[in-house]
Amino acid sequence: MKYFAKFLLHLLGWRCVYEGMPNEPKCIIIGVPHTSSWDFVISWLYYTSAGRAANVMVKKEFFFWPIGILMRKMGALPIDRSRGANIIRQTIQKIKENDYVHLAIAPEGTREHTVRWKAGFHMIARETGIPVYLGSFDWGRKVITTGERFELTDDVTADINRMKDYYRAKGIKGKHPELFCTDHQ
Repeated sequence: MKYFAKFLLHLLGWRCVYEGMPNEPKCIIIGVPHTSSWDFVISWLYYTSAGRAANVMVKKEFFFWPIGILMRKMGALPIDRSRGANIIRQTIQKIKENDYVHLAIAPEGTREHTVRWKAGFHMIARETGIPVYLGSFDWGRKVITTGERFELTDDVTADINRMKDYYRAKGIKGKHPELFCTDHQ
């Protein structure tokens, strides 16, 4: 599968940067910008082409037969998003239960234009003690990477603004550039 994923990415014109891939068994990889459903496909192909498995949290309702088998094979972890369910607590539990979790999270929380990025990744990383990497899929240059390790502080808003500055400085473009926002919150 690794070589097939590399071939597909090459065919689609993507250049993969594998330097700095996380060596830890558990980490969070920020996936930015998230402006299209294709972001998941490109990211999955990238991680697969590196011989790794990334995880994403997916509504438990998608884990029915036979789709559930495919979802798990692709690294999806079931999460209860029903009313009153604490998604962050569930995610922390999933990380603690598994020996290997490279959790891909899109802090934008939507494929729509948004200034306010969600801080769940920050809470999860702080609670579990796992590192955060600033991954990106740049549709403008067609370059994908897990990025560099990002040190968190106690100030969530300042950390998110530093992340936005990082992506702005790199000139990252989304598949739909008008939907990607790095304005401070």
